[in-house]
Amino acid sequence: MTNLAIFKNQTVVSVGVQREPSEFAKATMGSNNYRRIQANTNGTFKRLVNGEQVGNAVRGEIDVIIIAWLNGISRTFYKEKYDPNKEATLPDCWSNLGDAPEDTAANKQSANCVTCQQNVKGSGDNGGKACRYQRRIAVVLANDPTGEVYQFNVPAKSLFGTSVGNKHGFVGYKKFLDANNALMDNVITTISFNSNANTMELQFSPERLTTDEEYHMVREAQKRPETKAYIMLTVAQTDGVKKQPPAVEAKPAPKVARSTEPEYEFDADAPSEPVKRVAKKQEAAPALKKSIADAVSAWGEDD
Repeated sequence: MTNLAIFKNQTVVSVGVQREPSEFAKATMGSNNYRRIQANTNGTFKRLVNGEQVGNAVRGEIDVIIIAWLNGISRTFYKEKYDPNKEATLPDCWSNLGDAPEDTAANKQSANCVTCQQNVKGSGDNGGKACRYQRRIAVVLANDPTGEVYQFNVPAKSLFGTSVGNKHGFVGYKKFLDANNALMDNVITTISFNSNANTMELQFSPERLTTDEEYHMVREAQKRPETKAYIMLTVAQTDGVKKQPPAVEAKPAPKVARSTEPEYEFDADAPSEPVKRVAKKQEAAPALKKSIADAVSAWGEDD
């Protein structure tokens, strides 16, 4: 409930009675009014409801509580380049956990993301990958007593950005909080634009711990059906886009050498993509003489 005076005639309502939404209201309010906070290249944040802006844009930074996120890094692929003059469509292919296309994807590019031809360096613009990394999270605005939940999309460059001082890319920020025994949904997080970056890059930093009131507000917000939906739905779905992309034929996946346990690093020349290092084949160690081998114990080494 908000504190806005929206009624022509207001009846007396008991402040001691908490009016809970009905099951019908719970089932419909999440699907009819999808909310998203959009970061723009001009350094502003906008609130969108069903794709339409509400209120004024905020410049520079916002304070939020991150209340839900997926463990995996999502991927999204558009066959056609973005054109603001064309009608928006759903992605051709996407994966919430970055492992395999979702069942509802219209133009699946491969059976899984590891062997997908769109996951190969050079398949996209400027030598990058055509399939883009991103992280969809659910947030509530700090100091907002209504506890409205919003989707927030963390683009690829903002995922793996280098940590500078107390400001981090999203992946580094989560590791920073984990190392300090802080839970992300118990912290007020400042999301700001990196003024030293050549292109749009977001940074995450801890502002303070949540108050008791904020803690309980977050717990209630985490129970709402839209909270889970926001970390699963693509941005296009959240904005109410329903048009399917043009049908395309998937090409056979090329043979690519890949390490079994990929490591990600931030590449300044291609900052929008994490780089997968290929494990080098180790040469076989020379055989030890029997007399020496018998005198040495076997040692194990953790990877």
